[in-house]
Amino acid sequence: MNSVITQRFIKCHDQLKGDGSVRSSRQFALSLDYLPQSLSEILKGRRDVTIELLRKAVEKYKINPVYIYTGEGPMFMTEEDHKNFRVLTIVTNGQDDERIVHVPIPAQAGYAGQMTDPTFIQDLPTYSLPDYKYKVGTHRSFDVSGDSMEPTLFEGDKVICSYLEPTLWESSIKDNYVYVVVTRGDVLVKRVFNHLKTDKQLELISDNTFYEPFRADLGDVREIWYVRAKLSPFLPSPQNIKNLLHTEMQELQATIKNQSLLIEGLRQTVEKSLKN
Repeated sequence: MNSVITQRFIKCHDQLKGDGSVRSSRQFALSLDYLPQSLSEILKGRRDVTIELLRKAVEKYKINPVYIYTGEGPMFMTEEDHKNFRVLTIVTNGQDDERIVHVPIPAQAGYAGQMTDPTFIQDLPTYSLPDYKYKVGTHRSFDVSGDSMEPTLFEGDKVICSYLEPTLWESSIKDNYVYVVVTRGDVLVKRVFNHLKTDKQLELISDNTFYEPFRADLGDVREIWYVRAKLSPFLPSPQNIKNLLHTEMQELQATIKNQSLLIEGLRQTVEKSLKN
């Protein structure tokens, strides 16, 4: 028995044939650059629909992804909804398991500007984690840059995030939680206060109080990712830190002692010069 997502996909396929949007299942498959034989296997319940096939169907036929994944809402998006809809590019392995895409600091400016380019996303490093919660849904990780989120996050940390569907932003973004907000020109890791319902804005706050809060307009926001975990560089043991500090203190004391001797020698030289 195929999955409920595949069953909903089949219903959308049948609706497209019923209203004449596609002439046949073969034409439907070919229009999505998919093998008709493989589509036949899906329609017969022998295999599940792939994520890539769903992505192409959403782009081509305006199939509503919210309906596909939740069963809620209409099967198809309106022209206006589709115009504002942004398809999220993902990367899978040979078994169609989704990989976590990592966005390092050097790629973040390009990510904000080219995230709709599948080639750009597919060239980024990917990995997987053993925890089951990272096997469900779409996840992405981002390098933390700068000191704006200290002491919560430090430069060099990596945040692992879950994708937040745009249709859920207004109702699901929780005040004072940390999110990665991708705008038209930047990737921002901030605490967020949700003002979408009243002002169509998000308030972005840094944990480092040196930085002032600011607001982002809804129209400038391209993606939102909920931060679920962080990866931090390994730190030396407390004993190693203590030894390092002790060594640095000894070196500092020796430097001060040498400078004191130099100053004393200079003082004595000046006194002799004055006496002569």
